[in-house]
Amino acid sequence: MLKEFKEFILRGNVLDLAIAVIIGTAFTAIIVSLVTNLINPLVGIFLPGGALTKLNFTIGSAKFAYGTFLNDVISFIIIALVIFLLVKGINKLFPKKNGENTVVINEELETLREIRDLLKENK
Repeated sequence: MLKEFKEFILRGNVLDLAIAVIIGTAFTAIIVSLVTNLINPLVGIFLPGGALTKLNFTIGSAKFAYGTFLNDVISFIIIALVIFLLVKGINKLFPKKNGENTVVINEELETLREIRDLLKENK
């Protein structure tokens, strides 16, 4: 069992996944810092004083802070936009090689298309 565990841990997929998680965690810290320290202050110009976080309503003794939820949704959208723009920029800096863009042809589908075309010609 120890041998199987060692083989499992040393497989490329597990190591790649571990590295991706570590880099993803570090990248998350950078993105959160960018959004918190640079972008949110720009949003704060339009919504001064945390106006959204003050929005709430109560029913009985339950308080529903929907403004905080809206603030979190806006932060998520901003973070997603920043990641999208970074990935798009990185893809422009490092374009894919020609071999990576090749389309895999389904041989069965291609054979069926040939048969279809032959049947059409015979009619």
